[in-house]
Amino acid sequence: MKFLKNRTTVGILCIVLSLVVCFGITPLFNQSISQKTEIVRVAKEIKQGDEITKDMVQTVEVGSYNLPESIIKTKETVVGTFATADFAVGDYILNTKVSKTPAYENAYLYNLDGTKQAISLTLKTFAGGLSGKLQSGDIVSVIAPDFREQGLTVIPPELKYVEVISVTAPSGYDANTGEQTNSEDDRELPSTVTLLVTPEQGNILAELEAEGKSHLSLVFRGENKQAQEFISIQEEVIRKIYSPDLASESAATVTAPQSSKSEESHTSQTEESEGE
Repeated sequence: MKFLKNRTTVGILCIVLSLVVCFGITPLFNQSISQKTEIVRVAKEIKQGDEITKDMVQTVEVGSYNLPESIIKTKETVVGTFATADFAVGDYILNTKVSKTPAYENAYLYNLDGTKQAISLTLKTFAGGLSGKLQSGDIVSVIAPDFREQGLTVIPPELKYVEVISVTAPSGYDANTGEQTNSEDDRELPSTVTLLVTPEQGNILAELEAEGKSHLSLVFRGENKQAQEFISIQEEVIRKIYSPDLASESAATVTAPQSSKSEESHTSQTEESEGE
């Protein structure tokens, strides 16, 4: 280590190291910084739960240095996915902030197949919506006070067993009334309930919404298999009420006896005629 005590030797070593840094390491570092890559950036504001479309994003070229590995680099990867967080214009999109499936609170809307529809009913009072205790999957009965101004409070036969698919707070977000929160003050009370119904049921619910008179009572909460048994019973009732085939059979049953009487009358007249 005696050579380190020689100032000339130390000076030469310092010069060599500086040359290595300047002409070896620094160019490599600058090259890595100057490298460009394409990424996807937000072009329009995106809210949590929104489906991302082509016009919401754009591809731009930026420096690749220090970019997170999860950043999305192609539009094809992000278009058609659903945002799991809010995005402002100019934000980069990470694959951890998008999902191929819609957000939980909107998922039920993407499961509609055309046979049934979703319709919301305003909860006029706190008690009218089971005091904020309703949950998705519940089976309820819709009670109609003074139904169609007949002076009677009834449960229309079409609305005896109806499935709840969402309970929504005034903010527009689903009120997860099935979960406990750390603070009761942070919990939003529901203002509407969304039901899964047939078109016939939807028409009656629209009437009740316009009249502003409705009340919900809980019938069942439990396993989906058992809940569907109630729905099957309700569908059978609706089929009997609205099925054209059953209506034709009923009409045929009514007219058949009249036809028989007519034939008997005709036979009687024929016999009298022959007797004369």
